[in-house]
Amino acid sequence: MLPKEERAAIIALMRREVVPAVGCTEPIAVALCVTRARELLGYEPEAVELSLSANILKNAMGVGIPGTGMVGLPIAVALGALVGRSDYQLEVLKDIDAEAVARGRRFVEEGRISIQLEEEDPDKLYIRALCRAGGHEGEAVIKGSHTTFVFLRRDDEVRLDKRQVVASTDDYCHCDVALTLRKVYDFATTTSLDELRFILDAKRLNERAADDGLRENYGHQLGKTLCSPLGKGVMGESIFSKILSATSCACDARMAGAMIPVMSNSGSGNQGICATLPVVVFARENHNTEEELIRALTLSNLTAIYIKQSLGALSALCGCVVASTGSSTGITYLMGGSFDQVASSVKNMIANLTGMICDGAKPSCALKLTTGVGTAVMSAMLAIQNKSVTSVEGIIDDDVDKSIHNLTAIGSRGMDITDRYVLDIMTGKNKKNP
Repeated sequence: MLPKEERAAIIALMRREVVPAVGCTEPIAVALCVTRARELLGYEPEAVELSLSANILKNAMGVGIPGTGMVGLPIAVALGALVGRSDYQLEVLKDIDAEAVARGRRFVEEGRISIQLEEEDPDKLYIRALCRAGGHEGEAVIKGSHTTFVFLRRDDEVRLDKRQVVASTDDYCHCDVALTLRKVYDFATTTSLDELRFILDAKRLNERAADDGLRENYGHQLGKTLCSPLGKGVMGESIFSKILSATSCACDARMAGAMIPVMSNSGSGNQGICATLPVVVFARENHNTEEELIRALTLSNLTAIYIKQSLGALSALCGCVVASTGSSTGITYLMGGSFDQVASSVKNMIANLTGMICDGAKPSCALKLTTGVGTAVMSAMLAIQNKSVTSVEGIIDDDVDKSIHNLTAIGSRGMDITDRYVLDIMTGKNKKNP
């Protein structure tokens, strides 16, 4: 068992990074920032000005905003300016009703919102909101992670300024203990259950989201298709098909803007879904004990957090690569796997999924999550038979932690140009040809 101080630091990290969220976390983080700026101002703003990093813009363009029936940033900004509550954090808009949505629509239609690309701050997660009314201003800046405020101002009174000292997304999820996969595994498998039981909240919330996605017709309805007569005819009633269906059902609902909370991981609801539901479904179908489920969920979620430490909160790499690598470790553990076999599952994942681009949050994210968790099951099946991609193949190293850092180096730095091209393509689609 790890020393008490290390366990406490890791538990604090998990409780900080595994939290409920309503809606896609990028537009919701923008709404949170606007809400805080409005609260500083003290009353309804006449105008809202936003400056956003490219990755925030990319992830907020095509996703549904919960409870509104609308897509994209403007309605999220308007609701933050009118009715959001910053103390709710990533559930900032959970109290909205039909009247609030109607007011938000008018706010958007009146042209009171301006949005521009942040050109000066290089951080991939940067949000600056300025609310004006009656000759007064309220300003808030989020940087580094989705809920980290680094600057707060009302008129000439600066109430917080940590812009120069806050960790950037390149130092995301910093904590008092340096993680390795071995340390993640030891923590998950030896810590007392009472200290880990909180992870079952992720099971409860994300199963509810999957149930909602199965009942309603959200997005591309991938989850419903997979468990329809057609889907069953192709894939049958296997554990594999149930894992794919549950994961994609939850993502279908979330990306379409369903007003339901999910348990996020490292600032992403989809990553929380991907790190949780495959493990939950496998444990149920495989008749694992509650203790095994708790430890597998801890292993999966903490593996994802560990990888994000060096990848960053936002990158050109699809988050499902990280989260499904977590779920592969959890599934391998539920199969009875040792640490070496868990490490093999990670190598198998990195050898397969590295390079999957993030082109924003949108309904088709369900397709990518399903690809990720399908690969997770396959990687676990190979690992449990002691079959692993070797160091003579591609970017894989004999050392699993080095393999992880090879992945994150590609995602955080090697794909920067890819990220710019993706945003150019996404924004250029709406421009008329000359």
